[in-house]
Amino acid sequence: MEFLAGGRAEVRITRADVGKRVSVRRLTGARAGEPAFTDAVGVLTSWDEGVLSITRRDGECVRIEESSLVAAKVVPAAPARRKVPAAGVRELQEVAARGWPAIETEPLGEWTLRASEGFTRRANSVLALGGPGIPLDEALARTVRWYGDRGLPPVVAVATGRADADDRLAAELAARGWRDEAHTSVRISALAPLADTDADTSRVVLSREPDAGWLGLYNRTGEPSAAALRVLTGGPSVWFASVPAADGGPAAIGRLVVDGRWAGFAAVEVAPAQRRRGLATLVMAALAERALQEGASAAYLQVEADNADALALYDGLGFTEHHRYHYRRGPAADAG
Repeated sequence: MEFLAGGRAEVRITRADVGKRVSVRRLTGARAGEPAFTDAVGVLTSWDEGVLSITRRDGECVRIEESSLVAAKVVPAAPARRKVPAAGVRELQEVAARGWPAIETEPLGEWTLRASEGFTRRANSVLALGGPGIPLDEALARTVRWYGDRGLPPVVAVATGRADADDRLAAELAARGWRDEAHTSVRISALAPLADTDADTSRVVLSREPDAGWLGLYNRTGEPSAAALRVLTGGPSVWFASVPAADGGPAAIGRLVVDGRWAGFAAVEVAPAQRRRGLATLVMAALAERALQEGASAAYLQVEADNADALALYDGLGFTEHHRYHYRRGPAADAG
């Protein structure tokens, strides 16, 4: 990794480079009386109170003390690939969980119990990536208690159609009376084509935090709680898009999270009076441009399988189905 400029190392990044792909070298100690250095490459996702956070391509977040920096520079993004990426179900499930992070989590074997004061099923359900490490009935009893202690219904997210173990879990839950709901399609695409439009993306305003107008159009929050804001703003590198309308409010919005090679799209909403004007495509293009700048190459999103309008939009943009998942709600959720 080459950092030298004019024969000496330089730190050539500033806080203004947050969101860019960077390469840094830091002092990490000494070996045999000589200084030891460690290199890191990734997206500079924050630089606060003397600490830099860099998200690597595999999603790992590295925290670096500013005082330990020896050299650093911005790295130009690699040419974007235009092929639909290859990916496993587990990889996408883990990426999606990091991109919509629950406020509270607890491991149970390879399961993760997630709670966020009820804001969205995704952030208030068990992410079942493998086995719970204990007999299933015991795991379900612990799950019911854990969610009950938080005033939440017990819900398990189960991927389907790609792994026998997932299909067996769905069948086991069904046999125990855990009813299915919210069947969801996980779709993927190459990222570059999403940005390759003639649309004037300069109309789209990007920010790190959602403003009141954005939250007002996002139809899941109502009056946003602190929990909702923590989930919405959580993730490795998060951006919020708004297209201003003539009345000062947003005509359309969207959310992006960049995690290594993956760019996750969510909360794409268009005001009713502004529909059929290509604004959803415009928002997607602007967010795709930002994700490409941060080094991402692949896109994913999640859409409920019965949302015909959204499916038509994403089909037209080149997304294809990778796998599906659904939720299983425990019988205790229906009691009382």
